[in-house]
Amino acid sequence: MDFSGKALHVGSLLRPPALLQARDRHAAGEIDAEELWQAEDQAILEALALQRDSGIGVYTDGEYRRNDFMSHLTAATEGFVTQAPVLDWNAEGEEQTKDDSILNLIGGGLRHRDRFTDREAEFLAHHAPGPWKLAIPEVTNFVVANWQSGVSGAAYPTRADIIDDLAAVIRTETAALARDGVRHVQIDAPCFTSFVNEKLIAVFEAEGLNARELLDRCIQADHAIVTGLRDAGVVVGMHICRGNYRGQWFNEGTYHGIAEEVFGRIPVDHWLLEYDTERAGSLDPIKHVPEGTTAVLGLVTTKTGELEDPDALARRLDEASRFKALEDLAISPQCGFASEVQGNPLTWDDQRRKLDLVVSVAQRVWG
Repeated sequence: MDFSGKALHVGSLLRPPALLQARDRHAAGEIDAEELWQAEDQAILEALALQRDSGIGVYTDGEYRRNDFMSHLTAATEGFVTQAPVLDWNAEGEEQTKDDSILNLIGGGLRHRDRFTDREAEFLAHHAPGPWKLAIPEVTNFVVANWQSGVSGAAYPTRADIIDDLAAVIRTETAALARDGVRHVQIDAPCFTSFVNEKLIAVFEAEGLNARELLDRCIQADHAIVTGLRDAGVVVGMHICRGNYRGQWFNEGTYHGIAEEVFGRIPVDHWLLEYDTERAGSLDPIKHVPEGTTAVLGLVTTKTGELEDPDALARRLDEASRFKALEDLAISPQCGFASEVQGNPLTWDDQRRKLDLVVSVAQRVWG
């Protein structure tokens, strides 16, 4: 049996040291863009070999051409300014790592300026050993994290006002991907859980926004993006987590408050759902994933190198089958291993063991 549909991963992988060094040298002006691209190419070939050897599917390039999972869009879209938002990250214990990734605020009208996934797609089309996917960020991320009144307010008086223009940027890119023949697209949506995060709901309400109406607007935008892709024959997955930055997380709250609306109204082929800690809550919200749509349970954490017990993972999948048929379930890590360039606090070998574990559990459960 081919387990590529039952053993998946979210996408980003730890950057090899040689790639990190090349990035530093490029930033210092010691190598040009072409030399950096060559270093990225070589690193991606290593990432593809890692995935092939583990048996994980569907292939990605590890997001090795990006600073973080949204940076390719912000770099290619008019209206972003180089000013980082202030994000309140959570960590185990008391020590938190400051978010120094390159995140850009919205400072003007948003317009699609350049393609931002074409180079990634072209390389994967020539080098991936099997089916491959590209990931793009979802509208809600920018609504939550990239709008700030003093910087964005002149162009967009409220955070809700960015939705239509941002969705148009994403639709332009996804339409081009479909024309290019890309067959798998993943939409990364860590900020849907902001709508069950009491701190952020209070922020929205303090700004005079109704959180449920804001969620509804984002769902409508996503519905149009996903429908356009699927009408073009593209398989679409959507990933929901609670943020992933060097082992930290951004959002708190379970799926219960959003599952029926989000799962029921966005017509993806599969959902990749964070379920590695008690923060995610119980499994019963997956009953709202429509029949025929796969719920991919992110039971293996990427935030630490500690390896999960395969027996416990198999039991969780058995428990999930009370709410959704086993044939409509799959397993994955809870998020990427490196949503930004420095990555989470685990090693390359830890990463490989995690991928191997996902595949072995899939073989055990569905074999």
